[in-house]
Amino acid sequence: MEKAEFKFFDVQQLFSGKGDFLNELLFKDIPRIIIALIVLWIGLKVIKLLIKGLKKILDKRNVDASLQSFLSSVCDIALKVMLIIAIMGMVGIQTTSFIAVLGAAGLAVGMALQGTLQNFAGGVIILLLKPFRVGDYIEVNGIQGNVVQIQIFNTIVKTLDQKVIIVPNTDLATKMLTNYSSSDVRLISIPVSIAYGSNIEEARKALLDLATNYELTLNDPAPCVVVTELAESSVNLQVRFWAKNENYWAAVFYMNEHVYNTLNAAGIEIPFNQLDVHVVNK
Repeated sequence: MEKAEFKFFDVQQLFSGKGDFLNELLFKDIPRIIIALIVLWIGLKVIKLLIKGLKKILDKRNVDASLQSFLSSVCDIALKVMLIIAIMGMVGIQTTSFIAVLGAAGLAVGMALQGTLQNFAGGVIILLLKPFRVGDYIEVNGIQGNVVQIQIFNTIVKTLDQKVIIVPNTDLATKMLTNYSSSDVRLISIPVSIAYGSNIEEARKALLDLATNYELTLNDPAPCVVVTELAESSVNLQVRFWAKNENYWAAVFYMNEHVYNTLNAAGIEIPFNQLDVHVVNK
């Protein structure tokens, strides 16, 4: 029967092998993990300072509070994910497959929420660039009304007849938009038709006196009355004057009513469509 041979444990042999586990652990893995932890601690501090600075910048630009919170959260998460991926690479973990899976998941979510993300991007553009504000009177896609609320995905508009319309932000950010409240004053043009044979100068004088003496009319620029068209059955004029933006509709309604009374008092005929019927007896 053969005797079993026992060898004493050689401590030097423990550290001598190139691929030795303890050697790798003590001289490579542990220092690398310590460095990674230090970088993680510093990175989290830097991210905290960056997010704090971003909030200050957004606050100085008077960005909506809800958008400030959302952008800060998104940037915070994105920076931390990037930091974790960098740390994983430092400790020797292969991140290629992880990044590929993360990218595929992001692409799938983006495709599923394509319309929603477009509206979100539009809301960010609106809240940052401020093409209009709450209370402004705007027009887009044939919709006119006052802006009641600007949300992340939609903007709520209330028309003059008190209808509430929810407009997607992508339409407001990418399509032609008219903001009637962007200026303090607004030009008002009232179309007027007089019959052929009427005295244009008398009509101009009467209408000009009406516009000039109206309390809501601004003197600079001065009001004017111009001939815009020689139509088939009428001479078309236009009363043009300026008023403050908040007085626009009051001035329009006032002028529409008093133009008729003014021309009627001056004896100037306002033409209207007529149909002549000729009866022929055979």
